[in-house]
Amino acid sequence: MSSPLRERRSPRRRNLVSGLLFGIGLAAFVDEVIFHQLLQWHHFYDRSTTSVGLFSDGLFHAFGWFAVVAGLFLFADLRRWHETLLKRWTGGVLLGAGAFQLYDGTVQHKLMGLHQIRYEVDLLVYDTVWNVIAVLLIVAGAFLTYRTRAAVPRESTAPADA
Repeated sequence: MSSPLRERRSPRRRNLVSGLLFGIGLAAFVDEVIFHQLLQWHHFYDRSTTSVGLFSDGLFHAFGWFAVVAGLFLFADLRRWHETLLKRWTGGVLLGAGAFQLYDGTVQHKLMGLHQIRYEVDLLVYDTVWNVIAVLLIVAGAFLTYRTRAAVPRESTAPADA
């Protein structure tokens, strides 16, 4: 017998939200490690001193990890209740990563001017590649999310008395 609380929960929505959070955090982590730390092309906030830039990188890194951890906690709960829809979750990851990257490339880079991908180079190629990858991630995520719009966990299809 299921509890009323369990019946109110939407596995499709929870898989999507878990994937979105994980994807946002994953994209932030990849951006931070590759572009901020390894390549040292920029900091999260480049309009001040190096110390402020490094501090902003730390805050950005913490935000990314909080999103990853929150997404994984939701994922663990989905696994516990046997409500994991892996394709839908993966769609959420791709959507989250792509949305974060597109937001970063348009709002943070261009509208707010917090930082650029690189400095002292022609940005058109970098911006184009950055945003095209973001759109491709969003399209792939939207495709998977749409394909799984009616998906139900395997356990949910079994009769309650089985």
